[in-house]
Amino acid sequence: MATVDQSRKRESLTQFQSRGQSVPSAARHKHQKRNVGDAERQVSVGVGVLLAIYGLARHDLTGLLLTGAGAGFLYRGATGQCSVYKSLGISTADASAKQTQRKLSQGIEVAESFLIDKPQEELYAFWRKLDNLPSVMSHLKSVQALDDRRSHWVAKAPAIAGGTVEWDAEITEDVPNSRIAWNSLPGSSVDSRGSVEFRKAPGDRGTIVRATLKYLPPAGQLGRWIAKLFGDDPHTMIREDLRNFKRQMEIGEVLTTNGQPRGACFAGIGRMMS
Repeated sequence: MATVDQSRKRESLTQFQSRGQSVPSAARHKHQKRNVGDAERQVSVGVGVLLAIYGLARHDLTGLLLTGAGAGFLYRGATGQCSVYKSLGISTADASAKQTQRKLSQGIEVAESFLIDKPQEELYAFWRKLDNLPSVMSHLKSVQALDDRRSHWVAKAPAIAGGTVEWDAEITEDVPNSRIAWNSLPGSSVDSRGSVEFRKAPGDRGTIVRATLKYLPPAGQLGRWIAKLFGDDPHTMIREDLRNFKRQMEIGEVLTTNGQPRGACFAGIGRMMS
């Protein structure tokens, strides 16, 4: 009887150990499963190479950080694994990821409002003359009116992205002294739409200006990560643009930090996402 019991115990122990060995193996397999699609992997490798080359050429702390970021993108592309995707429980590596891909393709939408101590008519007139916009939007180099509704936009971008990004846009709604809305034209390198509204503030305290922007950054979700990685984001950008607009209209000039120390080494790089 004792022999049978001991035999059963040894059998149970063997089965337990066998199960115990298989669990880590399955866990490792699950952990190592790809969650990044092939197209994203290719983009990751390309971005990683560019960042690494640019970083190695600098020979300073900024270059070291850029090189490290490049290595991260290279790892993502080479392994097909993304820790951010893993933490969110999503994957773009198989057909079941179509819903996730649609969500990522919806882009970014931001909105900000400022109270400006000027009448609606004056603020609308300034904004409607589109070539005024680069004076208050630091990421823009120029806006050229092509006709009454279409315009050509040129924005700043980092050197590794070519220095500039350009697109054409069309005014889709124009309500004098009240609202202006626009869309980028089909085929443009930047897919964006936006609007600005001018509403009289209570108590004759000026005008409430509300700007809304929705856009798909170049390189999609990766573009979003790059923008955040380098210390910039669309919420900050549109807030600063409206603050500049307020200063321009109320005191006649936009205060800048040109020639002064900057707090963020990479603050300008994210402008490519505009």
